Amino acid sequence: MASFAAVKKAVTLAPTVRTLPSGLPSAPLLNLAARGSSHGHDHGHGSGPRADKPARFTGGVSTGYTGGLISKTFQGALPTTHARLIHTSVAVKDAPQVPDFTPYQAASPDRNRAVSYFMIGTMGVLTASIAKSTVTGFLETMAASADVLAMAKVEVDLANIPEGKNVIIKWRGKPVFIRHRTAGEIEEARQTDWKHLRDPQSDEERTKKPEWLVMLGVCTHLGCVPIGEAGDYGGWFCPCHGSHYDISGRARKGPAPLNLEVPAHDFNEAEGKLVIG
Repeated sequence: MASFAAVKKAVTLAPTVRTLPSGLPSAPLLNLAARGSSHGHDHGHGSGPRADKPARFTGGVSTGYTGGLISKTFQGALPTTHARLIHTSVAVKDAPQVPDFTPYQAASPDRNRAVSYFMIGTMGVLTASIAKSTVTGFLETMAASADVLAMAKVEVDLANIPEGKNVIIKWRGKPVFIRHRTAGEIEEARQTDWKHLRDPQSDEERTKKPEWLVMLGVCTHLGCVPIGEAGDYGGWFCPCHGSHYDISGRARKGPAPLNLEVPAHDFNEAEGKLVIG
């Protein structure tokens, strides 16, 4: 008996094609088992079944193939085996194989972890450095300009200010009063009962040297400039709203709530100069 070699072939059917398990197309309105007519026009074929009716051995169903249903159709001498799959699925044997990445993997997991940590740490340091440079550059744009820094400190020659006189200079856009006080003015300022004043402050706290009084010439009420050697206490008087300051620059009368501000200053004994700022 001749041996038949079965050939497996994966086919893909369109989703709209419907077939029977035997592999034949499904045709509900076509009766393949209809017999021919018995009148004389059968051309000698008799009343047997139609020639286009498939024989009983034409199709068979086998479930041994795990990839799907297999329909066997014997045509002539050689059978043909078709793998019938659901809609447009692909046969298992035709699926792409997963690549082997073994040659690209690290020899040791610890070495791979160390490299990852090193890369993360390096990127973190670079990011922090870039962020610091960006923030520093931005803050530098907000810093004071060179001309403003030049006015940060002012030097005054004290030898040009006689005793009992006032000098007004400009520092950071504000007037500064410098008073060379006499011994009597110093005594008067220190004998005042400062504890009961509106803004309690002793004369010693307001001066670094008793004979030199340095204050900002800005009224603490509304920012006016007081007049020197005026007022009820022989110090400064603000004509705008009637505030009176004594010889130590302390508020004694009127709406001024605080004493005149004393800026940061120091004395250069070697050169005999006053440094404000």
